[in-house]
Amino acid sequence: MRTVFLGTSAFAAEVLTRLAATEHRPQLVVTRPDRPAGRGRTLAAPPVADAARALDLELAQPENVNDEGARAQIAAASPDVVCVCAFGALLREPLLSEHELINVHPSLLPRWRGAAPVERAIMAGDVQTGVCTMRTEAGLDTGPVYCSGAEPIGPRDTYGTLAARLMALGADLLIATLDERPDPVEQSDEAATYAGKIVASDRTLDPGATAAVNDCVVRALAPHIGARAELADGAFLGVLRAAVADPDATGPLRADGERLLLGGLELLEVQPAGGRPMDAAAFLRGRGLPGSGSSG
Repeated sequence: MRTVFLGTSAFAAEVLTRLAATEHRPQLVVTRPDRPAGRGRTLAAPPVADAARALDLELAQPENVNDEGARAQIAAASPDVVCVCAFGALLREPLLSEHELINVHPSLLPRWRGAAPVERAIMAGDVQTGVCTMRTEAGLDTGPVYCSGAEPIGPRDTYGTLAARLMALGADLLIATLDERPDPVEQSDEAATYAGKIVASDRTLDPGATAAVNDCVVRALAPHIGARAELADGAFLGVLRAAVADPDATGPLRADGERLLLGGLELLEVQPAGGRPMDAAAFLRGRGLPGSGSSG
């Protein structure tokens, strides 16, 4: 089957790599333009662009995939299906009507429609999530579902560990959808929940929340975004790893010897602003907590 692939993220790059090894190898890959990244703000290619080049696939990086020129390039590839995975921009008419578009979405729709379904599932304490392939339409992940598969969320899963399994599942389901062409099943709007984009407030651990709740935030944002704890001087301390010492305990950030605790959550690996990741004991020895009277 002739395909075109639209995607941007590392998740999408893994799905693309698997798809390219099948008879549905894309005729064209479309991703977002290179963007400034990192402290130096140097231009960096999206992971899908790197994957497409490594796979020797034709690549396009239009500013707007809905523009006439981008749509003409997709049409020139004569796709039977346009596959979409974590593209990161809205697809609009007339593109939506010009081709059959099949989207790979990492949740069990209609739960967690939207931009951050893996993170939101872990944050909510869900015990399972999954992947669906669905028909792309104008609504936010509202299209009918072709295939779905569930994946358990373990008590110590992070975004990184869970997403790796979901990438493999998503690739399997996309290939099965293209091979078998099942009839799609409509979603229930009444059962829908929404996975909004992660913003700064989502990253900040709450001293008034239980350790179990804050642990879910740390795991949901590791290693790609990162949780953070607010210090007494208003600065933020990145939190890369943590462990629940008392799941129901709440309370402010404090030092207990060489342990760093936020309520009942022990912070194991942290990153000061502008600094390198380090274990909590090294942070306390070297810097201490502002306003706590402890310092190195």
